[in-house]
Amino acid sequence: MPAGAVLILLYVIAVLSPLLVVSALRLHSPNELLYEIARSLALVSFAILCLQPVLTARIKWIERPFGMDILSRFHRRIGIFAAILLLTHPILLAAGGGGWSLIFSLDLPWYIWFGKIGLVLLVIHTGISMYSSSVGLKFEQWRKLHYILAPIIILLVFVHSWEAGDDLKVFWIRFLWIVLLLIAFASYTYHKILKPSQLAKQPYKVIEVIQENYNVWTIKMAPPSGQTIYDYLPAQFQFITFHRSKDLPVEEHHWTISSSPAQKEFVSSTIKQSGDFTSTMGSTKVGDTAVIEAPFGRFSYVLHPDDKDIVFIAGGIGITPFISMLRYMRDTKTDLDVILLYANRFEKDILFRDELNAMTANAKPRLTITNILSEAGDDWPGEKGYVDKEKIQKFVHEVQGKAFYVCGPPAMSEKVIAALLEKGVPYDKIRSEIFSL
Repeated sequence: MPAGAVLILLYVIAVLSPLLVVSALRLHSPNELLYEIARSLALVSFAILCLQPVLTARIKWIERPFGMDILSRFHRRIGIFAAILLLTHPILLAAGGGGWSLIFSLDLPWYIWFGKIGLVLLVIHTGISMYSSSVGLKFEQWRKLHYILAPIIILLVFVHSWEAGDDLKVFWIRFLWIVLLLIAFASYTYHKILKPSQLAKQPYKVIEVIQENYNVWTIKMAPPSGQTIYDYLPAQFQFITFHRSKDLPVEEHHWTISSSPAQKEFVSSTIKQSGDFTSTMGSTKVGDTAVIEAPFGRFSYVLHPDDKDIVFIAGGIGITPFISMLRYMRDTKTDLDVILLYANRFEKDILFRDELNAMTANAKPRLTITNILSEAGDDWPGEKGYVDKEKIQKFVHEVQGKAFYVCGPPAMSEKVIAALLEKGVPYDKIRSEIFSL
């Protein structure tokens, strides 16, 4: 059985484990249907909450079969699902005979208040996570809030259920509850304390800072003396925490690796100035240090050995995974046919232009490039417009038998993927990665 299928099965069993134990112990109240449903929702939602830190702990053997982008999106959606389950729990209890005082009365036991506070915090936290950009909350502010609220919510729900739930008077349910809590906090401790402290002991050093154009920088980093670069696949990504001068912020961000795994002297990321933190990239100096956690991601042609005829469709800074893959193909003389459609607004936005053009002269890979500008000047002799169905037809011609890799702004990627599907490209031949925390 594939590793991904095994992990999915284990996750489902873990989420349903409270119900399985309850069923095995025959702890049912068959005449109280609403109560049974309310209890089941609470049991499952607590298991989901305890497994949330596992999904984002960057545990390699869990991330590897799916990719961090898939795990992150699942983490977000299953968290919303758990919040809905917990919201429904007190309503069904009240409707099932517990009385509406459970919701509206102030004269309640302390452990009921723990549950209420935990539920309110969960709803607030879920809402902020869904609409953080709308309320003007910056990413780092949201992440700090997330790492504070998440363990508090799990603890509040744990204490509430421990004291309020009749089921948790039974030894095996209590044992399971403690195991789930330990899993949650072990994952949290590993991700936030143990792994960062280990990586911080062996920081990489910035060895070169290259200004690619007016708002994009490539940062090259080398491992500590006597050590080698970690193994990675072309187009995977890394989490980097830069430590620079005192007046520059220290934040962790994820960026695609733009270097080729074939060279072992450095690893690089190419970073666009698109926010408060990334606007400081030009202030990074040789000799600065960087704590790196890597590699992650599955957006790499080497994971699809049957892809022999490949089309790369990039938008803007979305060229970074493709330059990594193309550099690796060049370095290893990979025998592939590759078409690159590269979309930008202006000519000055085109990245790695000279290097890419030089690659077209190589026999391996056989590369053809078309630059497409949406806001080209009158002096632009090349293609104008957007990557759409007509452009794909014009420069790719026959889509059957080809594998398409798409990376760019979300709106562009969605339109390109829709156009590919409309042209009859099988879904399993379209590869994309949308990773957002």
